[in-house]
Amino acid sequence: MTSPAVWVAVVWLLGLLVVAPSAAQSPDTVLLEELTWTELRAVIAAGKTTIIVPIGGTEQNGPHMALGKHNTRVKALAERIARVLGNALVAPVIAYVPEGGLNPATGHMRFPGTITVPDDAFRRGLESAAQSFKLHGFRDVVFLGDHGSTQESQKAVAARLNRAWHAESVRAYAIEAYYRAATVEFRELLKARGYRAEELGEHAALTDTSLTLALDPRLVRPIAPRDDDRLPGVGTGVEGDPRRASAELGRLGVELIVTRTVAAIKASTTHR
Repeated sequence: MTSPAVWVAVVWLLGLLVVAPSAAQSPDTVLLEELTWTELRAVIAAGKTTIIVPIGGTEQNGPHMALGKHNTRVKALAERIARVLGNALVAPVIAYVPEGGLNPATGHMRFPGTITVPDDAFRRGLESAAQSFKLHGFRDVVFLGDHGSTQESQKAVAARLNRAWHAESVRAYAIEAYYRAATVEFRELLKARGYRAEELGEHAALTDTSLTLALDPRLVRPIAPRDDDRLPGVGTGVEGDPRRASAELGRLGVELIVTRTVAAIKASTTHR
C-alpha cells in the first residue's frame, strides 16, 4: 500500500509537469522592458534579432494636447510595427531630444514642460544604446523618430555605427519612411479628402491631433470653437488648426505609417 507521503510526492511531480512548460514561455509582448533578462535571451536565441528604438520627445503641443504626445505615439506605433514584422522587439522610448535653446529660450523651449538636450548628448545616447543592443545579440538596430528635430542625428549615428561595424554582421538603420508617412504622406492623404493646407499645419494641428486621438485620446483635451481672430498661432504653440481632428482620420494615418515603415524596414534589413 502506497504511503500518503508518496502520493504527495507524485502529485507534486505531476504539478511540475503541467506547470513547467507554461511557466517557461515568454509573455505575449514585444516590449523589451516587459521581459526578464532570461526571457530576452531566449527570445533573441529564437530569432528576434531586430530591435526598434522609438524616439519621441517631450514638448509643448498646444493648449489641447499633452506634452508626451511623441513618446506615447511612437511607442504605440513601434509596437504595432514590431508585431507585423514578427522578428522584432521594441526598446524603451527615448523621451529626451533636442528641442531648442535654453538661454535664450528658442523653439518649443518657450513653453513650460518642454525638455531639451544638446544634439551631441542625444547622439551619444543613441550610439551607446545601439552598442548595448549589439552586445546582447541583436543584429539590426532600427531608429524610428516621431520628431522632426531628431531625423538628421539618427542618420548620422546610423552611418557612424555602420562604418564601425563594417566587418561585422550588425547594422543600424534610420528609417526615414516612418516620419515621412506621419507628416508629408498623411497630409497629402487628407488634402486629397478636401482638408485645407492651413488646417493640416505643421505642429499640433489637424494631422498631429488626429494621430494622437487614434492612438491615445486621453492626451487630447476638448478643442473649443474659436473666432477667426483667435485661431492657433505663435502664442498658442499650434501651427495649423486642430478643430476638425478625429480618431477616424487618425486611423488612416496609423495604417499608412505602419504599412510604409514595415516595408522600409524589410527592404533595409534584407539588402544590408
